[in-house]
Amino acid sequence: MHRIDQSLLIGGAMAAPNIASAQPDLSALKRRRVLVADDNRDAGETLAMLLRLDGHEVHVATDGLQAVEMFAREQPDVVILDIGMPGLSGHEAALRIREQCGERAVTLIAVTGWGQKADKERSAASGFDHHFTKPVEPTVLSALLLK
Repeated sequence: MHRIDQSLLIGGAMAAPNIASAQPDLSALKRRRVLVADDNRDAGETLAMLLRLDGHEVHVATDGLQAVEMFAREQPDVVILDIGMPGLSGHEAALRIREQCGERAVTLIAVTGWGQKADKERSAASGFDHHFTKPVEPTVLSALLLK
C-alpha cells in the first residue's frame, strides 16, 4: 500500500515540495466578486470551485438570462461567460450586462469553444475584455483576476 506524504498536498492536489513553499499568501491576493455563466453545469461549477480556492466570491448561472439577472443582483467585478448558451447567448448577455454597468468598471471574459479570429472580434464587439478558448488553464484566469 502506498502512503502519501501529507506535506505534499495543497488544496487537494499533489505538488512537489519546493512548489509548496512557493505558494502565495492568499490573504494578500485581491479578492473579486465573480459571476460564472456556463450551460454545462459541471464546467461552471468546476471553474467556480477553482476560483473560490483563490479566495474569490463566486456565483454561478446556467444560462445567459440568469447571468444578466444575477449580475444586477450580485454586482460582480468580473463576469466569465460561455458564448454558446441556449436562449440568450454569451454575446447577448454581455451586451445587456454592459448596459447595466454604466460607469462601473466590470471585466467581461469570454470562455468558449470558438477561437477563430472572427469569434474574438465578435466578442470584442459584444463588450468582452478578454476571449479564451476552452479549455482555459486555471492559472491564466487566476493571474488575470489579480490585476
